[in-house]
Amino acid sequence: MSVTTLVVLGILIFGLVALVGYVFMIYNGLISLKENIQKAWANIDVILKQRHDELPKLISVCESFAEFEKGILDRLMKAREKYFKASSVGSKAKASSEVTAALQGLFALAENYPEIKSNQHFMQLQDRISHLEETLADRREFYNDSVNNYNIRIQQIPDVFVAGFLQYKKEELFQVTEVEKQDVKIDIKLPQF
Repeated sequence: MSVTTLVVLGILIFGLVALVGYVFMIYNGLISLKENIQKAWANIDVILKQRHDELPKLISVCESFAEFEKGILDRLMKAREKYFKASSVGSKAKASSEVTAALQGLFALAENYPEIKSNQHFMQLQDRISHLEETLADRREFYNDSVNNYNIRIQQIPDVFVAGFLQYKKEELFQVTEVEKQDVKIDIKLPQF
Protein backbone atom coordinates (compact mmCIF):
# COMPACT_ATOMS: atom_id res chain seq x y z
CA MET A 1 0.00 0.00 0.00
CA SER A 2 1.20 3.40 -0.88
CA VAL A 3 1.27 6.37 1.43
CA THR A 4 -1.45 8.08 -0.62
CA THR A 5 -3.76 5.08 -0.22
CA LEU A 6 -3.16 5.02 3.54
CA VAL A 7 -3.87 8.76 3.82
CA VAL A 8 -7.12 8.43 1.83
CA LEU A 9 -8.14 5.39 3.88
CA GLY A 10 -7.34 7.26 7.10
CA ILE A 11 -9.41 10.26 5.97
CA LEU A 12 -12.34 7.99 5.08
CA ILE A 13 -12.18 6.18 8.42
CA PHE A 14 -11.90 9.49 10.29
CA GLY A 15 -14.84 10.90 8.30
CA LEU A 16 -16.96 7.82 9.01
CA VAL A 17 -16.15 7.94 12.74
CA ALA A 18 -16.95 11.67 12.82
CA LEU A 19 -20.28 11.08 11.01
CA VAL A 20 -21.26 8.26 13.40
CA GLY A 21 -20.27 10.44 16.37
CA TYR A 22 -22.38 13.29 15.02
CA VAL A 23 -25.40 11.02 14.57
CA PHE A 24 -24.94 9.81 18.16
CA MET A 25 -24.86 13.43 19.36
CA ILE A 26 -28.11 14.17 17.53
CA TYR A 27 -29.68 10.97 18.89
CA ASN A 28 -28.65 11.78 22.47
CA GLY A 29 -29.91 15.36 22.14
CA LEU A 30 -33.32 14.18 20.90
CA ILE A 31 -33.55 11.60 23.69
CA SER A 32 -32.74 14.31 26.23
CA LEU A 33 -35.47 16.59 24.85
CA LYS A 34 -38.01 13.75 24.81
CA GLU A 35 -37.19 12.87 28.42
CA ASN A 36 -37.51 16.54 29.47
CA ILE A 37 -41.04 16.55 28.09
CA GLN A 38 -41.93 13.45 30.10
CA LYS A 39 -40.37 14.94 33.23
CA ALA A 40 -42.19 18.23 32.72
CA TRP A 41 -45.51 16.41 32.29
CA ALA A 42 -44.85 14.30 35.39
CA ASN A 43 -44.30 17.52 37.35
CA ILE A 44 -47.63 18.88 36.10
CA ASP A 45 -49.33 15.60 36.93
CA VAL A 46 -48.05 15.79 40.54
CA ILE A 47 -49.52 19.27 40.99
CA LEU A 48 -52.80 18.24 39.36
CA LYS A 49 -53.01 15.26 41.71
CA GLN A 50 -52.39 17.50 44.73
CA ARG A 51 -55.06 19.91 43.53
CA HIS A 52 -57.54 17.10 42.97
CA ASP A 53 -56.84 15.73 46.45
CA GLU A 54 -57.79 19.12 47.92
CA LEU A 55 -61.06 19.45 45.99
CA PRO A 56 -63.18 17.02 48.07
CA LYS A 57 -62.18 18.94 51.21
CA LEU A 58 -63.18 22.23 49.60
CA ILE A 59 -66.49 20.80 48.40
CA SER A 60 -67.17 19.36 51.85
CA VAL A 61 -66.69 22.77 53.46
CA CYS A 62 -68.97 24.42 50.89
CA GLU A 63 -71.66 21.74 51.28
CA SER A 64 -71.78 22.43 55.01
CA PHE A 65 -73.39 25.74 54.08
CA ALA A 66 -76.90 24.69 53.10
CA GLU A 67 -77.61 27.75 50.97
CA PHE A 68 -74.51 27.35 48.81
CA GLU A 69 -75.13 26.63 45.12
CA LYS A 70 -75.07 22.89 44.50
CA GLY A 71 -74.69 23.29 40.71
CA ILE A 72 -71.18 24.73 40.96
CA LEU A 73 -70.11 21.91 43.28
CA ASP A 74 -71.50 19.29 40.89
CA ARG A 75 -69.63 20.92 38.01
CA LEU A 76 -66.41 20.81 40.00
CA MET A 77 -66.83 17.13 40.91
CA LYS A 78 -67.65 16.17 37.30
CA ALA A 79 -64.55 18.01 36.05
CA ARG A 80 -62.45 16.26 38.70
CA GLU A 81 -63.75 12.83 37.67
CA LYS A 82 -63.15 13.65 34.00
CA TYR A 83 -59.48 14.29 34.82
CA PHE A 84 -59.07 10.90 36.48
CA LYS A 85 -60.61 9.16 33.45
CA ALA A 86 -58.38 11.02 30.96
CA SER A 87 -55.51 9.02 29.51
CA SER A 88 -53.62 11.31 27.10
CA VAL A 89 -51.82 14.56 27.78
CA GLY A 90 -54.35 16.43 25.64
CA SER A 91 -57.40 14.99 27.39
CA LYS A 92 -55.84 15.56 30.83
CA ALA A 93 -55.04 19.15 29.88
CA LYS A 94 -58.63 19.71 28.75
CA ALA A 95 -60.04 18.16 31.94
CA SER A 96 -57.63 20.21 34.04
CA SER A 97 -58.85 23.36 32.31
CA GLU A 98 -62.43 22.46 33.20
CA VAL A 99 -61.43 22.03 36.85
CA THR A 100 -59.70 25.41 36.77
CA ALA A 101 -62.79 27.06 35.29
CA ALA A 102 -65.04 25.39 37.88
CA LEU A 103 -62.72 26.54 40.68
CA GLN A 104 -62.80 30.11 39.38
CA GLY A 105 -66.59 29.94 39.42
CA LEU A 106 -66.61 28.49 42.93
CA PHE A 107 -64.26 31.14 44.33
CA ALA A 108 -66.16 33.93 42.59
CA LEU A 109 -69.47 32.63 43.92
CA ALA A 110 -68.04 32.25 47.43
CA GLU A 111 -67.40 36.01 47.43
CA ASN A 112 -71.16 36.44 47.77
CA TYR A 113 -71.41 34.26 50.87
CA PRO A 114 -69.87 36.04 53.90
CA GLU A 115 -70.25 32.91 56.04
CA ILE A 116 -68.05 30.93 53.67
CA LYS A 117 -65.54 33.74 53.19
CA SER A 118 -65.12 33.99 56.96
CA ASN A 119 -64.69 30.22 57.38
CA GLN A 120 -61.04 29.62 58.25
CA HIS A 121 -60.97 26.12 56.74
CA PHE A 122 -62.39 27.41 53.44
CA MET A 123 -59.84 30.23 53.34
CA GLN A 124 -56.94 27.81 53.98
CA LEU A 125 -58.16 25.50 51.21
CA GLN A 126 -58.68 28.43 48.86
CA ASP A 127 -55.12 29.65 49.54
CA ARG A 128 -53.71 26.16 49.08
CA ILE A 129 -55.53 25.60 45.80
CA SER A 130 -54.62 29.09 44.57
CA HIS A 131 -50.97 28.33 45.31
CA LEU A 132 -51.26 25.03 43.43
CA GLU A 133 -52.83 26.89 40.48
CA GLU A 134 -49.89 29.31 40.38
CA THR A 135 -47.41 26.44 40.54
CA LEU A 136 -49.35 24.65 37.83
CA ALA A 137 -49.11 27.72 35.57
CA ASP A 138 -45.32 27.75 36.02
CA ARG A 139 -45.06 24.04 35.28
CA ARG A 140 -47.26 24.39 32.18
CA GLU A 141 -44.90 27.06 30.90
CA PHE A 142 -41.87 24.80 31.43
CA TYR A 143 -43.70 21.91 29.73
CA ASN A 144 -44.57 24.06 26.73
CA ASP A 145 -40.96 25.29 26.49
CA SER A 146 -39.76 21.68 26.51
CA VAL A 147 -42.29 20.65 23.86
CA ASN A 148 -41.46 23.67 21.71
CA ASN A 149 -37.70 22.93 21.84
CA TYR A 150 -38.35 19.30 20.94
CA ASN A 151 -40.77 20.13 18.10
CA ILE A 152 -38.28 22.58 16.61
CA ARG A 153 -35.39 20.13 16.86
CA ILE A 154 -37.18 17.22 15.16
CA GLN A 155 -37.93 19.46 12.17
CA GLN A 156 -34.43 20.87 11.70
CA ILE A 157 -31.86 19.42 9.33
CA PRO A 158 -30.01 17.13 10.06
CA ASP A 159 -32.01 16.17 13.18
CA VAL A 160 -35.09 15.52 11.05
CA PHE A 161 -33.41 12.41 9.58
CA VAL A 162 -32.63 10.87 12.98
CA ALA A 163 -36.08 11.87 14.31
CA GLY A 164 -37.70 10.29 11.26
CA PHE A 165 -35.73 7.09 11.80
CA LEU A 166 -36.84 7.04 15.46
CA GLN A 167 -40.43 7.84 14.36
CA TYR A 168 -40.58 10.88 16.61
CA LYS A 169 -43.70 12.98 16.07
CA LYS A 170 -44.60 16.47 17.19
CA GLU A 171 -45.85 16.71 20.76
CA GLU A 172 -48.93 18.70 21.83
CA LEU A 173 -48.55 21.92 23.72
CA PHE A 174 -50.54 22.40 26.92
CA GLN A 175 -53.06 24.94 25.65
CA VAL A 176 -55.73 27.03 27.26
CA THR A 177 -59.16 25.73 26.33
CA GLU A 178 -62.13 27.81 25.33
CA VAL A 179 -63.66 27.08 28.75
CA GLU A 180 -60.79 28.88 30.48
CA LYS A 181 -61.02 31.87 28.14
CA GLN A 182 -64.67 32.53 28.99
CA ASP A 183 -65.81 34.84 31.74
CA VAL A 184 -67.02 33.15 34.89
CA LYS A 185 -70.81 33.23 34.94
CA ILE A 186 -72.38 33.42 38.34
CA ASP A 187 -76.08 32.97 38.84
CA ILE A 188 -76.88 34.34 42.27
CA LYS A 189 -80.30 33.71 43.69
CA LEU A 190 -80.79 36.15 46.50
CA PRO A 191 -83.58 35.50 48.99
CA GLN A 192 -86.80 37.45 48.41
CA PHE A 193 -87.92 39.73 51.24
